[in-house]
Amino acid sequence: MRLYLASRSPRRRELLTQMGVAFDTLIFRGGQRSDSETDETSHPGEDPVAYVERVACAKAEHGINLLLERRLPLRPVLAADTTLEFAGEIIGKPVDEADAAAILRRLSGQTHFVLTGVAVAHEGRTEYVLSTSEVRFRHIDDEEIRHYVRSGEPMDKAGAYGIQGRAGLFVEYLAGSYSGVMGLPVCATGELLKRFGWRF
Repeated sequence: MRLYLASRSPRRRELLTQMGVAFDTLIFRGGQRSDSETDETSHPGEDPVAYVERVACAKAEHGINLLLERRLPLRPVLAADTTLEFAGEIIGKPVDEADAAAILRRLSGQTHFVLTGVAVAHEGRTEYVLSTSEVRFRHIDDEEIRHYVRSGEPMDKAGAYGIQGRAGLFVEYLAGSYSGVMGLPVCATGELLKRFGWRF
């Protein structure tokens, strides 16, 4: 069995490979030509749990439309979205280095939640799972933050950090799914794929 992964994330590709799932990558348009259906902008006052479900499902369903439009073989489309919830607020990807530093200063010494929603769309049906992990950072001083931001690692990641990279040094406590914090909860994704006939 084979699916399409609607994501540019190398972490998600690595995790699907780890699971033994065969896939092709389905790329959405980016930049000024980006598809409005996959816009990750949160709505004013939107609940973080509702936000990740909306975005993940929209990406999976838009992926199916692209398969039809491009006359590609119809197979399940898997999409995911990861965001942080801190003090009731959605924290997405930083817009620039100053924003990344500001996010990390807010998270320093605090507990936040990482929400990763995973959706699979196939044959007119969309199924969804949510992984929520609790993460606490130790105190991070300004020099560490500057050094980390200069590495470039925070720039395309929700919450301005990648747990699988240098930011693993900041994580004092984690309850939940480590792979979910990376961007694809392996256990929950496997259970989701079983609903579509996958066997592991």
